[in-house]
Amino acid sequence: MSAVVAQPVAIFGCRSQVAGGLCFFDEQILLYAAGASCVQFHIEQKWQKFIPGSEKSQGMQALAISPNRRYLALSETVAEQPSVTVLEVVLGPTRRRRTLAAAELPAREFVALAFSPDSRYLVAATGPPDVHLAYWLWEKQQLLATTHIEGPGEGLCQVSFSPQDNAQVCITGNGIFKLFKYSEGTLKATILPRGELQNYLCHAWVSAEKVVCGTDTGRLMILENGEMRWETSVEYKIPPRELEEDTTKEPGSLTSFSAFDSSDISCDLVSDDNGLQDALPRICAVAAYSKGFACSSSPGVVLLFEKTEEKDVYRETQEIWIPRDFSSSEQDQSDREDIICICFSPSEETMIVSTTKKQLYMFTMPSTEIVKEKLAHFIHLHFPLHSNSITGLDSCIRKPIVATCSLDRSVRIWNYKTNTLELYKQYQEEAYTVSLHPTGLFCLVGFSDKLRLMSLLYEDMHVFKEFAVRSCKECAFSNGGHLFAAVNGNVIHIYSTTTFENTNNLKGHSGKIRAVKWSADDAKLVSCDAHGAVYEWNLLSGKRESECVLRSCNYSSIALSPFPKIIFAVGSDQTLKEISESSIVHEVPAFDVVYTAVAVSHSGHMLFIGTSLGTIRTMRYPLPLPTEFNEYQAHAGPVTKMFVTDDDLFLLTASKDGSFLVWKVYDKEGQILKREKEVEYAEEVLIMRSDIEEKGQALLDLQIRVKELQTENAYQLRLKDMNCNEKIKEIKETFTQEIDCLKTKHEVLQAEKEKQELQHQYQLFELMKKQAKEVQDLESSNNQKLLIENEKYQELQVKSQRMQEEYEKQLHDLEESKSKALEELTEYYEEKLNEKSVLLEETEETIRQQLHIYEEIKKQIEDDEDREIQEIKIKYERRLQEEKESNLRLKGETGIMRKRFNSLQKDIEDRNNEIEEMKLEQQKLQGIIASLEKDILALKREIQERDDTIQDKEKRIYDLKKKNQELEKFKFVLDYKIKELKKQIQPRENEIMVMKEQIHEMEGELERLHKQNARLELNITELQQKLKATDREVHRERQKEQNMRALIKRFKTDLHNCVGYIQDPKKLKDRICELYAKYVHQTDMVETVELDTDLQQEFIRQREHLERNFATLKRKVVKESEIHRGDYVRIMQENVSLIKEINELRRELKVTRTQVHDLQSTLGLIKKKQVMQDPVPSSELLSSPAVLRLNAEKESEKIIEMQQLEIQRLRDQIQEKGQVFAVQPLSDGKLPVLKLEGSHGT
Repeated sequence: MSAVVAQPVAIFGCRSQVAGGLCFFDEQILLYAAGASCVQFHIEQKWQKFIPGSEKSQGMQALAISPNRRYLALSETVAEQPSVTVLEVVLGPTRRRRTLAAAELPAREFVALAFSPDSRYLVAATGPPDVHLAYWLWEKQQLLATTHIEGPGEGLCQVSFSPQDNAQVCITGNGIFKLFKYSEGTLKATILPRGELQNYLCHAWVSAEKVVCGTDTGRLMILENGEMRWETSVEYKIPPRELEEDTTKEPGSLTSFSAFDSSDISCDLVSDDNGLQDALPRICAVAAYSKGFACSSSPGVVLLFEKTEEKDVYRETQEIWIPRDFSSSEQDQSDREDIICICFSPSEETMIVSTTKKQLYMFTMPSTEIVKEKLAHFIHLHFPLHSNSITGLDSCIRKPIVATCSLDRSVRIWNYKTNTLELYKQYQEEAYTVSLHPTGLFCLVGFSDKLRLMSLLYEDMHVFKEFAVRSCKECAFSNGGHLFAAVNGNVIHIYSTTTFENTNNLKGHSGKIRAVKWSADDAKLVSCDAHGAVYEWNLLSGKRESECVLRSCNYSSIALSPFPKIIFAVGSDQTLKEISESSIVHEVPAFDVVYTAVAVSHSGHMLFIGTSLGTIRTMRYPLPLPTEFNEYQAHAGPVTKMFVTDDDLFLLTASKDGSFLVWKVYDKEGQILKREKEVEYAEEVLIMRSDIEEKGQALLDLQIRVKELQTENAYQLRLKDMNCNEKIKEIKETFTQEIDCLKTKHEVLQAEKEKQELQHQYQLFELMKKQAKEVQDLESSNNQKLLIENEKYQELQVKSQRMQEEYEKQLHDLEESKSKALEELTEYYEEKLNEKSVLLEETEETIRQQLHIYEEIKKQIEDDEDREIQEIKIKYERRLQEEKESNLRLKGETGIMRKRFNSLQKDIEDRNNEIEEMKLEQQKLQGIIASLEKDILALKREIQERDDTIQDKEKRIYDLKKKNQELEKFKFVLDYKIKELKKQIQPRENEIMVMKEQIHEMEGELERLHKQNARLELNITELQQKLKATDREVHRERQKEQNMRALIKRFKTDLHNCVGYIQDPKKLKDRICELYAKYVHQTDMVETVELDTDLQQEFIRQREHLERNFATLKRKVVKESEIHRGDYVRIMQENVSLIKEINELRRELKVTRTQVHDLQSTLGLIKKKQVMQDPVPSSELLSSPAVLRLNAEKESEKIIEMQQLEIQRLRDQIQEKGQVFAVQPLSDGKLPVLKLEGSHGT
């Protein structure tokens, strides 16, 4: 056996076409089909375990789990025959219990399975149109019954048992709805539905007799015994517009995933922009649960129906939508993602669904009706999976990551150490190939239009360079990362990773290149094509160093060994080829399987090969002469890509079915392979500067918000504390009043209790008397009854003795009669036995005579047979001699015919080979023609796109020129406005400065008020402490009072006892002496206690008086502070009005000054004229209007000065009132001593 062992660790994929492909093993473990296996997946811990199928299986078609969650049934096709395997599912390794076959059925596969309610029976259905039903007692591998069902056409088929009847089976399909009953070895159709049959896509049992069915026209029906009980038509559901707007993403959007939690995946709802509301709904899946059932009616939605109070009526309660499919921005009918399987956990807390796009989603059911919403969303069960063939796979050295790309237009980055999806990005074009840089920081992806080099950022894939390489199907970074190769048809382009220059173009392949590999030193490159050529290139010269061409083989993959000049290649000729120095050294046959991929470990001692059946084969190198390998079931489609990690610990495989598998590699002893040096993986990641700045700004905003919230919360807490303190005081007052009321009630009740106790004692005494009398009466009556009963007992005893004597006599008579009968019977049977012995002797004598006769007859027969055998022997020997002679003659003729046949066979093979070569050449030419036509169409499209872009850019240039002219005009206008606004800024700034000074003064006043409030709070705390001390003193005094009452009560009882000795003076004297000795010291204490209580009462009265005074003063302070606050507000309002008046006066002053200036200028001219003409006396000059105007100016200045003085006076008043209303704290923190002698005296 081969020494290399591979064990699957994790698979990322799902086979949604498997019927019943979702089953719950328990509350947390889910079973589903993935690749060629059934996977056990833990929903919380995320681990996976694999249940492989049978050997030489062609894939699973159906799954079913038993109701007791113990057995799992798998439907497979083995050797062209349908087969069902029943496994015992446990947490450890699964055990194969039974394999059920039905060779007599004319079908290749079972498409539906179901267990009976007690898990003993199994039913299976074959696919339409020729549907057969098989019914097994599976533990005994006994096929109990089969039946044939005729259907009108192809479609889905589903079968199930009634939840409470092992013999009742339901099957639905296209034009099929039947209920069968098993009885007496046959399946009998019991009930058929009335009316026209439809295409039933699914069904489920909602009770022991009712079945809910869904059709391809959106109808839901509940049938009971073939009769319709309830029916509804479901409308085609479209996501609400507001949800669609909130969650719509552009194509090319990216989602990043945490390494530990898959629930953070963005849940964008499925949008439908192409008018799919006109399409018909299809009920593709239905599942029942305790409250009703769930069904899928439209792409991406599950509807929950719950039973109402009315009989057989269900109503829709909730819509649950799946996350958006990023594959395209516009969905058409072919892109719809239908939900085809629904499964509930045993406790019905979790619902899992699978879709036609091979995705798994999870929804946590609401526990109560209050939590339930009309619209809800699924989340991905694990991660978004590939929904189409994986075309590219690559890993790197510095990080434990692997990149995959698929025809579903997505690129994904996986971590094979933690088995998580780290990055996921969707594009508009199909991705054909992917390659990771050795550092793990860059990625090269070949699309249908261009080759793109991307940076793998922390949460994004950023394209920073594009290369004009169309339909690049293969690309690869060099081992050093400084170069990369990209394939374009039959040409290999070599680019520099640092300068992005095309350093070399390798031409020489006649067919399309299928694979390229770099040598360990990056000096050479090896490639293979579809025409059977394997070339080794020297990158320094750009020429071929060696070549190996085999036209009959279409190569699909190659691998380079670390040993020099050794290449492994696989292709369509079903062999593994070891090529060295331009020649095939060794070929390993594949045994009727096509090899599709090959990979070699970095140590060179292990080979891994993928096949067209999806299996993986492992071999040792050097290749053994007798072919030895281990084969493992992996995928459900051909293996497209394989890769061995740099540490040789993991094997990564991808398939055409869209699944990606991680294997762990072991040696023959089951130990993990170790390298000489352990690799330390890099932890650094790339991030854009803009992202850092955005996150930094967001952090600052959040910090500011936190500070604001802290201050706001502190203020709110302060307000709450104040309110709570006030409430505590009110509650305390109410409770003290209630305590006093309860004390009075307690005293009243105590008195009533004493009265009732006396009444009860009197009543009890009377009852005791009555009871004693009744007891005496009962004893006397019972004694009389006992005497009577004793007499009766003696009479019955005498009767029983008589009866016993009679029965003994009867028994003695019966025994005597029995012994006589036995003697008679023995005599009779002894006589018969003697007769039979005589007969037996006679028969023995007759047997001896017959034996003697038989022996004589036997001898005669043997003699006759010997004579006949001798005659027959002689006859057949003659015939044998004749046949030998004829045989020799025929041998010569057959030799001649064989030679002719061989020559004809060679001619036929030559002709067939020529035909195959011609067909291959024709296929190659057709492929070349198709590719050239595609290139022509692509170039035409590109020319058209470039013409369109040129026209758009010219229009944009013309528009920009127009906008530029308009902006220049607008700039001139804005410059003028800016100049005017600058002129208006200066006076505003002066006003702002004045207002800031006023605000500063007001803040100072607020600080003083806060200090006063702090002092008042300290006084309040001191008073609260004093109040607690008084409460403790009151409690002590009450305890003393209780002690004194008890002492007085004891003294009264002792005195009452002394009064009993009033007739005996000596004893009375002794008792009184004892009382004196016992209570005199305590009475002194009582007197002192009474004195202390008087003092305490006086202290309490004074304290209450002081507290009342303090409360009145406090109320006064509050009132005065409110008055002060009102005055402060009023003064502020007056101040504001005064400021407004001052501003108005300033404006008037400015106007008057300009007028004065104008008057002065006019006045100067008049003066000059008057001097020149006629001088005027000074008295007349003073009486002129200009002089009057100057006096008015002085008056306005005086008015302004008076108003400023008034403002200053008001400010002084505000300060004086603030000082008056400020409450000054006491020097020692205590209340002042009040003189209350007069009050006490009064």
